[in-house]
Amino acid sequence: MRLLFIRHGDPDYQGDCLNEIGLREARALAALIPRMDVGTCYASPLGRSQETAAIALGRAVPGAHGRAAAANCGDILTTLDWLREFPAQVDVNDAPLLQDAYYLKTLPDGSYKKRIVWDMYPSYYVEHPTYSDFEDWRTTLVAHNSDLLPVYDRVISSFDELLAEHGYVRDGRHYRVERENQDTLTFFCHFGITCVLLSHMWNVSPFVPLQSLCMPTSSVTECYSEERQKGYAHFRATRIGDTTHLTMAGLKTERLPHSALFTDVYSDYTQRHD
Repeated sequence: MRLLFIRHGDPDYQGDCLNEIGLREARALAALIPRMDVGTCYASPLGRSQETAAIALGRAVPGAHGRAAAANCGDILTTLDWLREFPAQVDVNDAPLLQDAYYLKTLPDGSYKKRIVWDMYPSYYVEHPTYSDFEDWRTTLVAHNSDLLPVYDRVISSFDELLAEHGYVRDGRHYRVERENQDTLTFFCHFGITCVLLSHMWNVSPFVPLQSLCMPTSSVTECYSEERQKGYAHFRATRIGDTTHLTMAGLKTERLPHSALFTDVYSDYTQRHD
């Protein structure tokens, strides 16, 4: 089995659709899709992923954006709610020890706004090795002060149910092959949710890929089920964050510095810090 995770194009987050850069990225992806064998396609319900999928699959409604762009994709694209960007949030108001872990925004009442759990400062992550442990990350302060655990468990359970439908059944820490096949499943989704799914397949803490990988907008991440032992599958990545389609189209990753969407060097204030 082969799994493709395609991140949405560069987004207009407020409009929940693609901006002009994202549209160019999605069109470049569309030129490569016929050679990729995308198989059965699934998408996040969020507009930026829906529009990316619609353009890439050649079904976008002319002039429409966000979810409306995918109105013609019902027969070739299934929307899965759990594929939305990983939504778990942490509340640091009652957790002073976490207030150095995140860039905090103050609300009018003086309290701190909730933050996405995985958007912590690397300095905090690396100095607290519990977050890197496959099991102990569940006991961390972030886990206790957020909805991280129920959201994570719901996502991986839904993912495993889908793989089981295709013959790959989660059994402890591996996948048991009940019906081997060479199907391809393609997921048009987001960076965070892709890292969460990779962490589950690889039996690592979700904070490891979330803090250590970079997947540019519209990039392709590919895994396949390595089956060296009969009935036993392990998903291995052949590429992560691949933007070959942009290179072939003569484009560059226009908003992307080398270290994801954050600045390469602290003194460069033209790039994002928080």
